[in-house]
Amino acid sequence: MATADDVRRLALSLPGAMEKLAWGMPTFRLESGGKIFASLDDDDGAMGVKCPKEDREELIASEPEKFFMRAGHDDNYAWLRVRLAAVEDDEELYAILLDSWRQAAPRKLLDAHPDLARPGAP
Repeated sequence: MATADDVRRLALSLPGAMEKLAWGMPTFRLESGGKIFASLDDDDGAMGVKCPKEDREELIASEPEKFFMRAGHDDNYAWLRVRLAAVEDDEELYAILLDSWRQAAPRKLLDAHPDLARPGAP
């Protein structure tokens, strides 16, 4: 089971990541440009991450105990919620955060970190 502290530790380990409070919640964003790649929900029981709209339904259908959308909030955005209690370990949590980071990172940051820029990177 992942915790808010795990999210914070792993999100901030990604290049160019910083934490900033927004809407009363911790958000994790890129220093350059300020794009958000993750946020913790009010109760620290879930996090939001970037996810292409076309991939959300399949993820939710395959693991509904882990993935969900907040109705009325996530509908129009490329965003998905993850229940932290359903995340198996640091490796899975890091993979989810890294995927979201890749979607938010500008080309220059991805080029500076080719080991992280490609899918399947550790």
